[in-house]
Amino acid sequence: METCIDFVQCLDTDVSLDIMRRLNDPADVVRAGSVSHLWRQFVVTNRLAKQLCVGRFQQLSRITRITEPDLSEPETKDVGSSNSNWDILKREHEVYASLLQAIESSKSCQNDCIGYAVSASSTDNYPDESIVNTLIPMDKYLNRPSYWSSKGHSDPNAPETLIYKLKADLCVITEVCMKPFEAYFQPGKPIYSAKSVRFRLGHPKSLRDESDLLKMPQQEPADDKFIWTYTSEEFPMTQEKCFQRFKLPEPVVCVGGYLQIQLLGRVQRQEMDDLFYICISHVRVVGLPLGSTFDVKVLEPSQEFVLNYNRDVFGCMLQSFSNRGHRDSTWLQHFQRNLWLTRALWSSFYRTTTQVSNSWDGGTTTMMMRKCKKWEFCNLTSRFSFL
Repeated sequence: METCIDFVQCLDTDVSLDIMRRLNDPADVVRAGSVSHLWRQFVVTNRLAKQLCVGRFQQLSRITRITEPDLSEPETKDVGSSNSNWDILKREHEVYASLLQAIESSKSCQNDCIGYAVSASSTDNYPDESIVNTLIPMDKYLNRPSYWSSKGHSDPNAPETLIYKLKADLCVITEVCMKPFEAYFQPGKPIYSAKSVRFRLGHPKSLRDESDLLKMPQQEPADDKFIWTYTSEEFPMTQEKCFQRFKLPEPVVCVGGYLQIQLLGRVQRQEMDDLFYICISHVRVVGLPLGSTFDVKVLEPSQEFVLNYNRDVFGCMLQSFSNRGHRDSTWLQHFQRNLWLTRALWSSFYRTTTQVSNSWDGGTTTMMMRKCKKWEFCNLTSRFSFL
């Protein structure tokens, strides 16, 4: 009969840890904790799920506390006892293992994570060429061209930025898709693409900065109000009228819920003024919003995070993933049409409100429009966020 040796029991703790840390798949960490009581105790007490999570996603290293709804904290007199410490470590293990599982699931998700447009570093003709137009997946809307345009610049290396609020403060992003705009109404149908693009993810510097964003006109830059915790590599953009996909090497966790697109360099002059422009017709951010299961709160002034976890919603999310492959394709097409219609309705609302705003106070109107946008657009699309 073959003799089996449990290396966790026989080897030194450091050696066993070195072996366990080589598990790259979060599912393997969960399975390791289910082998036996001894292995579970080893995995939990050495916080392997957290180590794997933070090792792969440095943005999560600033999580200082985990909270759950309707779960009371241990009483002060119990803190320090062996049972209390085990319960805390066990809960931490479950949360980080669930977070890893959700991140892995994002690789098969094709959700659009954009909630609404925040600001552009410049806009040529506002609001006709506003950043809001990039949320409409077509070149024409209501018989008018639909795109965002920068202001013209004599320097072909002058950059531009676009900032978007994602659907949740905690999102997993796998790729960003962009379509340069072809000016079909100009001679030669020029395409106003950028030379290259780069992406940054992060959160506002403070609650005050986040509040100020609601009052700022969208044609004014807001880059100085954010802390960017992730910066991607630079991707070349081709001067073609097509939906270009920029896939990140690995899924990235966005803590804070904001995306900045850096458009680096210009390739196309406009014939009438001999200036360089960048024009984008559509932007899509692909990934998985985790807002219903996980949420974060930024602590000031330390810029550390509190992670909120809802285990009941997480169970429902896993169930939706398991049912994904059995859904009828006709239903999915119906969903996509409804999502497009939601965006189109918002664009119509935005343009109508903007026209009326000519006779109103600019600051009051902008604030009203942004609040409507945050409530109306996000709530209309949130019903589809489980896909």
